[in-house]
Amino acid sequence: MAKHTVKTIQAMRDNNETITMLTAYDYPTAKKVNDAGIDMILVGDSCAMVVHGHPNTLTATMDMMVLHCGSVARACDRTMVVADMPFGSFQYSIEETMRNAARFVTEAKVDAVKFEATPNHIEKTEAIVQMGIPVVGHVGLHPQAVGALGGLKVQGKDMDSARKVVSEALALQEAGAYCIIFEAVPEKLSTYVTEKLDIPTISIGGGPGCSGQLLVTPDVLGMYDNFTPGFAKQYRKFGEEMIATFKEYKEEVLTGKFPAPEHCYKMSEEVLEQIKKEFD
Repeated sequence: MAKHTVKTIQAMRDNNETITMLTAYDYPTAKKVNDAGIDMILVGDSCAMVVHGHPNTLTATMDMMVLHCGSVARACDRTMVVADMPFGSFQYSIEETMRNAARFVTEAKVDAVKFEATPNHIEKTEAIVQMGIPVVGHVGLHPQAVGALGGLKVQGKDMDSARKVVSEALALQEAGAYCIIFEAVPEKLSTYVTEKLDIPTISIGGGPGCSGQLLVTPDVLGMYDNFTPGFAKQYRKFGEEMIATFKEYKEEVLTGKFPAPEHCYKMSEEVLEQIKKEFD
């Protein structure tokens, strides 16, 4: 199958086909996600937490994200790759936002960019779209605003935050975003806004009423246990399996079971004897 584009993702939404999306931060993982037939990959600033071990996403930098995005993009011949613009890469000026978005396309070769744009940044969304770079919007919980929000809390349960979710989603569509992620938004509100929009919506804690679903891959695989959001589902316990595997490896090394003869390279006794004569 050919690589997904803005048009094919829109067609999936129009044909009521559910869109699947996962995160990835490196080539091997992205290759498996691509080969599994997942439609979209978000190279999220969550890499600051699940890859680099920081307590939140705010420490992700442009250089960090470009490096991860390039690794992921090289693995994908089917899956659409979306770069997450980190904190500080779009908060200042339109020009700087445009330059940073361009870096993701020219250096990392991604297919689209995403940032936690609010109405204050709507002109930046328009500017990136006008450059010819597809943009994924993001409403609801903004992890980059964790300090101002007082923690990672559901957004849209009261009138003020619900109004904010709806107005931001409509503004992002008007600005040219081809898709919008709904994070930690009540199911009924996500469904309502999805029905009002003409573009796809992707839920990460937004319920089943969106056009598609997104999860953080280390959560799916049971690879990250520092923090697990309530909307995540752990499909496997690969973290436990890895620990067991590493323990088995250690035991085999200590007992001499590994490396076995089949793991060793051979040489002729003649060459070995000549080397001994030369150096002894």
